[in-house]
Amino acid sequence: MTVATITAGRTPARRLPWALGACHLVARGGAFVQPMLVLYLTQEQQMYPTAAGAVVAAVGIGDFGSQLLGGWLGDRIGRRKTMLLGFLGTAIALAALGSAAVTPVIWATAVGYGLAAGLFRPAGSAAVADLPPDERVRAYSLLYWAANLGYAVAATVSGVLASRGYGLLFWLNAVAMLLAALIVVAAVPETHPGTSRQRRALLPALRADRLMRTMTLIHAGCFTLLMQAFATLPLLMTAQQFSSATYGGVLALNGFAIVVLQPLAVAVLANRDRATVLAASMLLAGVGGGLAAVSQGIVGYAVAVLVLSLGQIGLAVQFGATFAALAPPELRSGYLGVASSAWSLGAVLGPVLGTALLERAGRTWLGLVAFAAGILLFLAQQAVAGHLRERQDGQYTEKGINQ
Repeated sequence: MTVATITAGRTPARRLPWALGACHLVARGGAFVQPMLVLYLTQEQQMYPTAAGAVVAAVGIGDFGSQLLGGWLGDRIGRRKTMLLGFLGTAIALAALGSAAVTPVIWATAVGYGLAAGLFRPAGSAAVADLPPDERVRAYSLLYWAANLGYAVAATVSGVLASRGYGLLFWLNAVAMLLAALIVVAAVPETHPGTSRQRRALLPALRADRLMRTMTLIHAGCFTLLMQAFATLPLLMTAQQFSSATYGGVLALNGFAIVVLQPLAVAVLANRDRATVLAASMLLAGVGGGLAAVSQGIVGYAVAVLVLSLGQIGLAVQFGATFAALAPPELRSGYLGVASSAWSLGAVLGPVLGTALLERAGRTWLGLVAFAAGILLFLAQQAVAGHLRERQDGQYTEKGINQ
């Protein structure tokens, strides 16, 4: 099945998001290692916390690279092959990481795990981008919803499994990756435009595309803002003598809100102006981060998490469709890989910058910076709104990409 089949008939177009959503649900629902990785390293491998943190950072480094590599591979060997390579590679990397016994090998296999585990995201996003434009917003939202539902399952089940031995986590996680690969084989068609199009290099296209570069930087800032909020939240709450169980209950509101409100948000926001939705979502991220920093009670923290969740939901509804509209058809996977790398970069920078600011300047300054960052991101997104609307209307020309 090719992209011509996908765009010609609505039945395949409706089936593809559900198949990709199933991959997300299985892969994320079976991702038992990630939530327990620090405990495994410190308890089973007897590593110091700083060394364990370096291993977690290694996974993040691999994940950042995987977005760029997955995007490049998706345009070169196809979306389907890239997904299969990612799931099979993740299964192998998990087996290697669970068997590694010395720190250098653990670190190297952690990089490999992060590198393989992220290949699915840009390739899957590009497959959705190959759908007709009116199908994309709901399809991307379905993927995000399935991923969060899967994460909630993994976070809940992994703790129970860990009590029976950490080795079980690695093998069950690897089996989940193999099941996801089987879903790709059985239900995910290849949507790559094929070799008939003139092949273009990604880097020169990005150099010429000022709007894409600007949007990537704006979203990297937004994801940094979101990730610092979630990284500093446990520190803020424990400093006020709240228990870890209370923190876990507040954090659970995030997953609950996404699972419950995401479908409603799609119905409300799918046909809204993309730039406006993204800008408002970034402002909510700043407000939520600021509220978390200045809250004094459990209700305040709960409200902050709910506001952050609303920002995440708004971003998720329009993020994939927006970058898909920016991309030339033959470079969709590469463009979406670059866009996804903004999330990975935020996941690295957010915790570092947020905790450093909290430690050195205190919670008041952390809140003020979060509020200010949200406003600046809102203004930056609004500043490029006109160019986004032109791209959305299909005005992709050599003149347009340099605007």
